[in-house]
Amino acid sequence: MASEAATEFEHVNKLICGIGKINAAYELTKLIHTNKPSLIINLGSAGSNVFPTGEVVCCTQFIQRDMDVRPLGFAQYETPLSGIPPVLNYGIEIEELPHGICGSGDDFEINHSNTNYNVIDMEAYPLALIAMKEKIPFLCLKYISDGADGAAAESWTVQVHKAAEAFKKILFPNTFAPL
Repeated sequence: MASEAATEFEHVNKLICGIGKINAAYELTKLIHTNKPSLIINLGSAGSNVFPTGEVVCCTQFIQRDMDVRPLGFAQYETPLSGIPPVLNYGIEIEELPHGICGSGDDFEINHSNTNYNVIDMEAYPLALIAMKEKIPFLCLKYISDGADGAAAESWTVQVHKAAEAFKKILFPNTFAPL
């Protein structure tokens, strides 16, 4: 979202992919078709009841949390007949950051209790999948904006505007004056 990027990334080639898995997949696929990037960096806000608000988490494991075809004999989160395991492992690790498992889905979780993933967003899974299929390196950083709980909407509204500065400190550390 534009509010997550603010004006901190005007000097880089950026794509605002919109909200939700379909919008994200469409916008990234369109960009790859016209101008195949050498690296895809996904920056965005996320909820978590494990990581504290304001923390930036690096994700290299992804779950499509709203994929559930268990009645047909498939594992939870498995996309039938895709050959992709329920937990997609793809991405660049930044050792200095905490690592999380990102569960992407088309809903805003306000009562998170699932222990299969500890970072909740709405776009990372399809972006990681497309990057993997296109053999493009992928870095996913999530700014924890809320606790994926009853106060999530209010917390997200306040915290989302702080994401850009946190990302910039990690990606462009030399642009900040020493304290």
